[in-house]
Amino acid sequence: MPVFKPIICSRFFLRICCIVSLGIVFSFTANIDAQAALVASIRPLGFIAAAIADGVIPVEVMLPDGASPHDYALRPTNALQLKKADLLLWVGAKMETFLTGPASSLPAERCITLADLPSVTTLLPKIGEELYDSHVYDKKCRGGNIHHHGDYNMHLWLSPIIARRIAEAINHRLAELMPEKKTKLDNNLYLFKKHLTINDKNIAKILAPFRAKRYVVFHDAYGYFEKYYGLTPSGYFTANPEIQPGAQALHKIRTQLVEQKVTCIFAEPQFRPAVINAVVRGTSVHIGTLDPMGIGIALNKESYARFLSQLTNQYVSCLEKNI
Repeated sequence: MPVFKPIICSRFFLRICCIVSLGIVFSFTANIDAQAALVASIRPLGFIAAAIADGVIPVEVMLPDGASPHDYALRPTNALQLKKADLLLWVGAKMETFLTGPASSLPAERCITLADLPSVTTLLPKIGEELYDSHVYDKKCRGGNIHHHGDYNMHLWLSPIIARRIAEAINHRLAELMPEKKTKLDNNLYLFKKHLTINDKNIAKILAPFRAKRYVVFHDAYGYFEKYYGLTPSGYFTANPEIQPGAQALHKIRTQLVEQKVTCIFAEPQFRPAVINAVVRGTSVHIGTLDPMGIGIALNKESYARFLSQLTNQYVSCLEKNI
């Protein structure tokens, strides 16, 4: 008998370990399922979603910090996110190309495609209208490489007006999916709009002294924000961040920096082209950084307002240098 005690004990502990392990696995899986509810394609959309879904369902973001929605490749973890998501929020196929296939396989009620919403598309000026007149290229050079993704500029999240429409769309869809949470969702929407209005007035006051300042952005992404707050950019380096400007275009940019008395050139965390340093060399033009994706900002009910404030401070930190 004594000989078999260790074996019996081993088997006993093995069974206990298996039971505990399975419990951990099931608990972990259940926790993952509980955490995956509303998935936003990019962080700025996650900011808006987090405000409306606060206290209702959690929000996740697909695109990692530092990545660009223009050239991102879908990862297995993203596929798992989509599989478990109750709702996907994205701009559309003209922006997040990596989601075109997966999004089309989702049921309509589980997907909000912002580019298809009538309440949003009515606010999108077509390419060539006033919002996009400012550029450093000749019009003939824009060719088929327009980074506006078709007829419209798809950087929707940079418009405070469109942000309100996005919030309304999220509120409406979640209320359909969770009618028992409608009161909470409506209150969240009210607070989002209230805070956005207060923040809007503050940003307008901060940017007012810089409206006549001339500057150039690397990537043509900020038109909505600039037009809304009355900023006057001289142009941009490239309409498509994946295509570097050629020698002729760079010469023209450098000439315009001097002739138009440009104060700043803004790079981006996602794109740090060496050409910017080369173009400003020997001039008094400063280099700043604009982050249109809100890298590092946590998802919560105040994150979208914080995102716009951060972008405002990034403009000011460079434009104020020549005052």
